[in-house]
Amino acid sequence: MAGLLPLLLVVACGDGGRPVWKTEPSKPLAVAGYLTPPRVLAVRAAQGGTALAGLAAPGARVRLGEPDGQLRYATADGSGLWTIVVPPSAGPRLFGLAMVVDGRTVQAEGYLALTPDGRAAQLRAGGGTLVLAPPSRRPRILALDFDRDGAAMISGVGTVGAEIGLRLDRAAAGGSAIDRQGRFSFALSRPMSSASHELEISGEGGEDVLVVATGRPDPLDRPFRASRLAGAWRIDWMTPGGGAQTTLLFDAPATSR
Repeated sequence: MAGLLPLLLVVACGDGGRPVWKTEPSKPLAVAGYLTPPRVLAVRAAQGGTALAGLAAPGARVRLGEPDGQLRYATADGSGLWTIVVPPSAGPRLFGLAMVVDGRTVQAEGYLALTPDGRAAQLRAGGGTLVLAPPSRRPRILALDFDRDGAAMISGVGTVGAEIGLRLDRAAAGGSAIDRQGRFSFALSRPMSSASHELEISGEGGEDVLVVATGRPDPLDRPFRASRLAGAWRIDWMTPGGGAQTTLLFDAPATSR
């Protein structure tokens, strides 16, 4: 994971409009320089499943694709707002998000992950996961990404502008400032072994401590594999370069302070 830059979404359209989940690096799109990719802003329960609401270019045709070829569409209104309802699922799902404007396609970065309880996150190859969540007065660890070499990134939320520090197994392992959206995402200063580890984030508002298992995944024979752990969903997924990355999406706390 170290040294890799975030890549564009690994879902594109092949013959007949079906999504192709690539295993080679995506090429930058010419339109990406002046059109902001579509993004999800909110997730809510809806009749028939879960509604994803987001922002795209006004009038754009928004496309949500799954590895099995299932495609869903919406048209952004004059303000760029769009909504797509997906049916319920017993496990996490990964989607490719893109929009078509004047015949040109702009793809969002990474995968959109959706958990059965309605939480959404942006999985980024070589980068930390961005979980859709509001700022928190108390720092919270929401996701951990690592590769087979143990390079890892930690992500979460906290107080806007606050400084936070990370301890891995009670030893300092990095830190960051929380951005204006109340998020943090940074690389650990040392690799994680294939074992159980204690992660402790501390800063303004308190601390958050988690014990995580970082066993390396078995080889993947599909775009992704999801499994349930104590307190988290584990998603092993293929990156555009043909490697594998693991994302742990931690359960939302019972209370938020």
